[in-house]
Amino acid sequence: MPERTSLRIAVVGGGANDEHDVSLASAAAVTRAATTLGLDVVALTITRNATWCRTDGAPLSAAEAVALLTACDVAWPVLHGVDGEDGAAAGLLRLIGVPVVGSPVRAGAVAMDKWVTKVVAEALGIRTADGVLVGADESAEDVDLALPVVVKPVSGGSSNGVSVVRQRAELAAALDLARSAGEGVLVERFVRGREVDVALFRDRDGALRAGSTLEIGVDAGDVFGREQKYDGSAVFTVPARLTDAEHADLLGAARTLYDALGCAGLARFDFFVTAAGPVLNEVNTTPGCTEQSQVPRMYAAVGLGYAELVRAVIEAALQRPV
Repeated sequence: MPERTSLRIAVVGGGANDEHDVSLASAAAVTRAATTLGLDVVALTITRNATWCRTDGAPLSAAEAVALLTACDVAWPVLHGVDGEDGAAAGLLRLIGVPVVGSPVRAGAVAMDKWVTKVVAEALGIRTADGVLVGADESAEDVDLALPVVVKPVSGGSSNGVSVVRQRAELAAALDLARSAGEGVLVERFVRGREVDVALFRDRDGALRAGSTLEIGVDAGDVFGREQKYDGSAVFTVPARLTDAEHADLLGAARTLYDALGCAGLARFDFFVTAAGPVLNEVNTTPGCTEQSQVPRMYAAVGLGYAELVRAVIEAALQRPV
């Protein structure tokens, strides 16, 4: 067999959750970029029922999937949601000795749990919205927060199961919707402020590199919902309209969280900018990664195009110990 000269990367998309299609789009974009860079790409998909296959649909046993992964120099699990970015994929790759593009188990697991993220952020002096966990045996009558509130699953992404409640009569249905989309429910006071994102990754030299800030155009009293995220109607302002002080506060908070959570690879930090200062909304350790997703737009605005961004995060992953 001839000696392989190009870097071989496994790109894994899909996933057994409600972000399957979004993940497939991100994985396809990463695959295109990696191919353009001259890398040898092994593209794999996890189906909705948690089985492995090639992107052409050819099924793989778990043993066959592991054999393909271990034959690669590095793997990029572009898996949004549960059993992907929550540390599951990173844990598998660590156990089989394959370098991973993205955050390790701890960072993925903590960031995926919105309640735990709030606890960590508050301990670091980073404000979050007032909120309460609603247990499986609790009802709307147990929620003691002034309206309006945002009801969301504790885990999960893409705004699945998220709703704004302005009247007490709407709360029970909102809790049911959140429970249908993930384990556990978090209810938070609605924060009135501009939604601004910060993106970070640590490069192969150890420098923490930020993209431009991005402001999301959302109607007052609403949230950035799933439809806006993926139907092309979202309005982004890059860079965000920030004062120097607001920019410094957001970047400082994001850097603190990146290191405290133990992030690696790309991570996106979502904030509300209010008159009283920044309020953290959530942390995403496997953000959307198509060419038109927020994070690639943020890096393009500072001169790092999509393919070069892909190259940079792969090179960084190869420098980290497995």
